[in-house]
Formats: sequence, C-alpha cells, structure tokens
Amino acid sequence: MRQYADDATICALSTAPGMGAIAVIRVSGKDAISISNKVFSRNLLEATSHKAILGSITRDGVEIDEALTIVFKGPRSYTGEDVVEFNCHGSTFIQQAVLDLLVSKGCRMAMPGEFSLRGFMKGKMDLTQAEAVADLIASESAASHALAMNQMRGGFSKEIAKLREELINFASLIELELDFSEEDVEFADRGQFEALIGKLLKMINTLIGSFKTGNVIKNGVPVAILGAPNRGKSTLLNSLLNEERAIVSSIAGTTRDTVEETMVIEGVQFRFIDTAGIRNTSDEIESQGIERAIAKAKKASILCYLVEGDSAQEWTSELQSIRAHIEDSNIPVILVLNKLDLISQWEDAQMELDALVHQTDWVHSGLLISALQGQNIDALKKEIYRQAEINQESGNQAIVSNVRHLEALRSAKENLEAVLHGLQNGISGDFLAMDVRHSLHHLGEITGEITTDDLLGNIFGKFCIGK
Repeated sequence: MRQYADDATICALSTAPGMGAIAVIRVSGKDAISISNKVFSRNLLEATSHKAILGSITRDGVEIDEALTIVFKGPRSYTGEDVVEFNCHGSTFIQQAVLDLLVSKGCRMAMPGEFSLRGFMKGKMDLTQAEAVADLIASESAASHALAMNQMRGGFSKEIAKLREELINFASLIELELDFSEEDVEFADRGQFEALIGKLLKMINTLIGSFKTGNVIKNGVPVAILGAPNRGKSTLLNSLLNEERAIVSSIAGTTRDTVEETMVIEGVQFRFIDTAGIRNTSDEIESQGIERAIAKAKKASILCYLVEGDSAQEWTSELQSIRAHIEDSNIPVILVLNKLDLISQWEDAQMELDALVHQTDWVHSGLLISALQGQNIDALKKEIYRQAEINQESGNQAIVSNVRHLEALRSAKENLEAVLHGLQNGISGDFLAMDVRHSLHHLGEITGEITTDDLLGNIFGKFCIGK
C-alpha cells in the first residue's frame, strides 16, 4: 500500500493495451492540468471543464500526435482530483511516446487501480462501488453487467448503510447507559432492541442467501459433462457451443483432460466442462483424466450425465459409478439419453427415462437428445438454466457477489447473534456494546468506512492499470 501513499500526479493508458483506433491516456493529480499544458498546443490552464479541445501533443516542437483533449476539474472528476484525458490515435508508438513525455514533465506512472483508489479516498465512491468498477470491466454477460451496474450505483451500499444506521441508533443508547452505569439508568428498551436485532439478522440472512445467485452471475455456472467413454460428451460440448472445440473420436478414452468453454444462456454465463470418460482403466494417463473429471464434478453446480441405449438397468449401473464419487446429493443431475437418432422407440425411451428420474432422488430431470444431429439441444439449454435456479427478477434488490462481502456479513451475523443471546439472557450492557461494536466494524469493512492499508492494497492491486 505504501506505493500508493503519495500525492504525485499520475498517468497511464486507460484503454486496453495494444494497437487500436483510439487510445485514452489519463492524467490525475494536483499538477495534472499544468503538466498536460506543457505538452499540448492549446491552453489547458484556461480550458472549460468537461469540454473537448482539439490540438497537438508536441515534444521539443515536434508533433507526436493530434489529440482530442478533455479537462475535468476536481472534484467533478472520476478521481475527485484534476484530471486530463488525451484521446490519441491508437498506435502503440504514440501511446508510449506520450506517456514518456508526461513522465519527463513530472508525472509518475500509475499503479494498478490507483485512479479508482484516489476516487475512493476522495469520497467519490465507497469500497463496494469501487469493486463494482472492476466487476463491470470483467462482466461477460447481461446478468453480470446488470449486477455490477446496480452495485456501482450504490444498490448494495444502501442496504449496508441501512443496517448500520439502525444498529448505530440503538448502540448509542447502550453506550449512553455505560456512561451512567452508577445511576442504574436504562435508556435502551431491551424488548425493542431484541426486535431490532431480529430484524437485522433477517436482513443479513437474506443478503447471505443471495450469494449463491450473485456468485454464479458474476463467475458463471460450472456445468460438468460426465459419462462413460464414447457417450458423446465431446460431441455435446461442440453442439452446445456450435463449434468444433473438443476432439471427437470413436476410440474410447480420447478425452484425457478437462476442456472448458463458456457460453451465455438467457443472459447468464455458463462454464461447460467436458471430462474424461469414467471407467476402470489401467492406463495411467487416462486414470489421471478420470480423477480430474471427478474433481470437477464435485465443484460443479450442475451435472449433465450422458447415457445411451434403451436399457434403464444399464443407465442405473452407469449412474452408480459416479454416485459413489459424488457425495453431495444437492448438486442437480440432468440424465441425458444421447444418440436419439439411433433410437426407434423414443417415446418408450422417454417413459423409461422419466421412471428412472422418479425413482432416483438425486437425479433431477431427464432428456433425450442427439448431440451429433443437434436434436433437443435448445431444450437441454433451457433445462440447464432452470436447474441453475437463478433469480434475475430481483430488480434493484441487493445481491452479494463478492466473497469479501460475504465473509464480513457472516462475521457481523455472528456478533449480532451474540447480542441477541445476551439480551435474552440478561447480559450486562458493556458486553452487549462490545458485540454491537464488532458487528458495526464488520459492516463498515464492506463499504470502506473501516479500512486497512493491506485491505486497500489487496483490492485495488487487482485492478487493471489505468483504472
């Protein structure tokens, strides 16, 4: 964190590295305008804030590039400081030449996330909003984009602020009682306080419960494709993606490692994992592939288990082979009967499939498909989405998607449960106050009202340079 702890004027490329049509170079700090003015052909010292000016960037009288330049006077800027942004042509030579020129005039190259950190330090955003900036940049689906936008607008922060405000009001009365402990005065109604703690715990439990949805929206839903060799797992992956991503062969044991690809279904990103065929084998490399398949299956949110033929007894036997390894019966299993194009009595096969699903408590649904012919693939996608149980109808409801926030909420919950236990058992005010303070501390950690240098360095150090 020490590397950030100065008031230097900083600069960096804020668009993606590499050649492009346009490159944006950002400068921020107390000398941002004066330094930028030294390299620009137009007078930036008297420039109107938030208004673009066309001019040239020059070094020793030699023009480097023509640029559209915007001055943002603090505090009306992203960082809260004076900011200048040069919109140059996207040549990598021009980018480096302009950055070298700015450094020679007194700038320092920005560290990862330093612009966002300065915005946080200047009160332009709280910590959850700053983290949402990184999530927004990394979003790869409509759902993850919407989630990041809601958090960046302060949706989650408002929920935490509401929790802290209600808790602080009563905590202040408890603290006041401690000041008048000798007079044995009670300012805080214990019954009302108990009701409040119950209400806060309900709110926190709702936020904690939303993490399942938030995590899969942010990181994607892992779906493991499992089955015995030659069941069409790689063909299914290719059919889902509509491209030849995995090698397909009639030779058993072709897939010896996991192959992962992502796709978006109904605005949500899913991560499909093609795995090695599960069977008993003496081949050392294939055995390692099977071990990896089982490891991926244990971490998946959904399992697609492929079978073939018309024997329900054979399907059951194959299912048992994976059931022995996957102990968590809460992972939804979709039993997929592949090679529909080779089944003459498909209605009978569907009835057999439905009966097996009904008899097996840990198999959630069954479908007939032909991965090779692409039959019923859309139906399988819909079933995968349904099994993911993603609630996208939350509107502006706060959803937790960050592990740091989840851990802080769990710690706050633990302290509030201690407060509730104390109230129900007549614990003295000083012990109640201690647990309340701890709970407020953990809630404050979420939004950044309580921070450490290590915490800030860890969060902003993961940002890209220029943001």
